[in-house]
Amino acid sequence: MKYTIFFLVLSIIAVLSGDAYSFRQLYPAPEISTHYTQAVPASDAPLLAWNKNTQAVYYELEVFNKIPTDLKINAPSPEHVYFTNQVFINAFNLDLKNFDHDVPTTLYWRVRAMDIDNRPITNFSSMEVLYTDNHPTKINSPIPDADYDSGNGSILLYPVYQWIPNAGASKFEIEILSSPPETDNTDSSQPVYSHTIDFACEYYDPFPRIGTYYWRVRGLDDSGQPVGDYSQTEKFSNDPAAHYNVGIFGDSISHGGGHMSYSPADFEFSYAHYLNFPTINLSESGDTIERMVNRFDKDVLPFAPKYLIIMGASNSLRAGVPADKIIVGLKMLQQKCYQNNITPVLLTLPPINPINIKKIFNEGTASGWADEFNKVNAYIRTQLYIDTAADFPTPPDVLPTEYALDGLHLDDNGKEIMGRTINANWQRIIETAAENDGSVDVDISDDELKMFYDTPDVH
Repeated sequence: MKYTIFFLVLSIIAVLSGDAYSFRQLYPAPEISTHYTQAVPASDAPLLAWNKNTQAVYYELEVFNKIPTDLKINAPSPEHVYFTNQVFINAFNLDLKNFDHDVPTTLYWRVRAMDIDNRPITNFSSMEVLYTDNHPTKINSPIPDADYDSGNGSILLYPVYQWIPNAGASKFEIEILSSPPETDNTDSSQPVYSHTIDFACEYYDPFPRIGTYYWRVRGLDDSGQPVGDYSQTEKFSNDPAAHYNVGIFGDSISHGGGHMSYSPADFEFSYAHYLNFPTINLSESGDTIERMVNRFDKDVLPFAPKYLIIMGASNSLRAGVPADKIIVGLKMLQQKCYQNNITPVLLTLPPINPINIKKIFNEGTASGWADEFNKVNAYIRTQLYIDTAADFPTPPDVLPTEYALDGLHLDDNGKEIMGRTINANWQRIIETAAENDGSVDVDISDDELKMFYDTPDVH
């Protein structure tokens, strides 16, 4: 409710000011966090960094050879040394080595946050002076930007590797290792996994990682040759011996990420980040109800959590899979839990926004999605559950854009609401589970099982 009031106030301000977009620029301008002075000048590839704005889809970066007389200058212009509106992380490794003109010793730069429609949501940062003597850079690799094992919400069975791209790279090679290399620059003869992708700043691991692993990334050029060295090697651990008391099991809504540009490695976009207790996140982006049932044994049972928070099937429902199949799938997950001394805790499903889903993903939504969501939530509310959908509209009303830019994945404000709701109900869950004392039974008929496997899933 407080978020709705906040955006209503912003809209009123916009109307009174006569500027339809003025509310978008009430977010604070980026604050520069890297400074280069005459005493400590920049290299020929300096790192430009600023604070993260979780409302930004991307950032627009401008570098000038002199302060422009018109600060509202349209880019690009002769006064620009560099211009890009394709920065999807709050840092940029500026390559001064390959400019086709001499680089002055004093440059100026600024940055602003942008929305999905190429409109600014902040003013530009203050113009920052950048002194450079063009000495060789010490940044010779991507910079890892995924701080796993760092607190609530930071333990993921399916990691996402995230980094700041290094200057000159057009592709990236990710390596997963079972032990650290002798040095970061040493080639590994037997990585557990290796994959090359085109230019990006993140990679979703398609495999679960049970145990302790190490990851690193290096830049490549168009021909696949290394650009610099491997990044610093990062460690992460998903060890069953840690005895996680609570697991989270679901699709991308539970895995994390949102607002187009933020992955599960941006923990503000995970409801687990806002919980008052630690968890291990066993979710996988893209899951359907059938995939959740099929991977339960290999992904959940090794960790043997006491409680399993289950939230999934939005992908299935929006693609037209009937609620009856979803309900049987949830029953199967509950049954598997009780058979293995795990207490399942179902979360109700927030609504979606088909128009936004079409706009962002160019994917349609089944015409009967609202009724099917309501049927699934009606079943969930008869079980041991937490009503995480209660703070959002009830279908056929759609999920407001301010909670989920893409119409499906709740943004950081929506995830915080979910986390708060779970916290408020968790003691009730513990007490109810203790009263049940494992005596709950889930009946699934042969006809239900046949229907589940005979009804096409989404792939």
